[in-house]
Amino acid sequence: MGRLGDRGQRWRNALAHDYARPMVDDHDALSQLAWLVAAGADEAVLEAPVNRLTAQAAKAARPSPMAPPPAPPTTPSLNLPAPAISDPISRAHAAAAGCSDLEALEAALESFDAGALRQAAKSTVFADGIKGAKILCIGEAPGAEEDKVGKPFVGRAGQLLDRMLATIGLSRRHNVYITNVVNWRPPANRVPTPEEAAICLPFLRRHIELVAPELIILLGGTALQYVSGRTEGILRLRGNWLEYFAAGKMVPMMPTLHPAYLLRQPVQKRLVWRDLQEIRDRVRALGLEDPSGGH
Repeated sequence: MGRLGDRGQRWRNALAHDYARPMVDDHDALSQLAWLVAAGADEAVLEAPVNRLTAQAAKAARPSPMAPPPAPPTTPSLNLPAPAISDPISRAHAAAAGCSDLEALEAALESFDAGALRQAAKSTVFADGIKGAKILCIGEAPGAEEDKVGKPFVGRAGQLLDRMLATIGLSRRHNVYITNVVNWRPPANRVPTPEEAAICLPFLRRHIELVAPELIILLGGTALQYVSGRTEGILRLRGNWLEYFAAGKMVPMMPTLHPAYLLRQPVQKRLVWRDLQEIRDRVRALGLEDPSGGH
């Protein structure tokens, strides 16, 4: 056999010594420890001794896997106020939804903070015409004259619109109500940006609901886009009847060219005349004619 290792040699010496001496007292702890050291058990398994009484207590306190999880700690209610809405579109929805009539809606618009668009304008342009009228005209946005006066369609384009409506017996003084998609003049009369239109749309939708029209006339591509949601151009969709859901029913809606566009492109008046004839026929079919003939 090969040579024994150090640990094996210690075990042999311990056994020989043990058989050569009488059995030690089992209750003599020091004697038992000496016997273990002599037998080679001279290293502890852990770095520190374990208190078995403490270990047993910790095991008993450990929750059973089948026990329900402890309830999370409760925090007292502080009754803090709801955070203010900073998004202008969300604020516009909230402000418009709280209006029960046209007067309240106009007041809400007057006090609404629409940011740079509102700050650059001189006035809030709400509407014009007969509040109880069932024919609603919707344009794009106020121009310089409208911003100065505070009413829609009062400049050259507005004068042309009045003549257009008069050819089919309509008038803002008798049976037509007029408003715009945007209630504040964009700087330099530019087209409203999608963000500017989005801020005003909640007010426009509430405006339409409160007016409860029987027929809607969309004046220009901006009104077509934001009221109908269609992406086709005005020259493609003009003259085609669309529908808008308002006050619990579908309302016929006719897109046509904006009077300001006709001032720049007079040759297109022939297209608008066809649209006006379609509108006249639908007005008569719905019984919306003005008894005074619009004069």
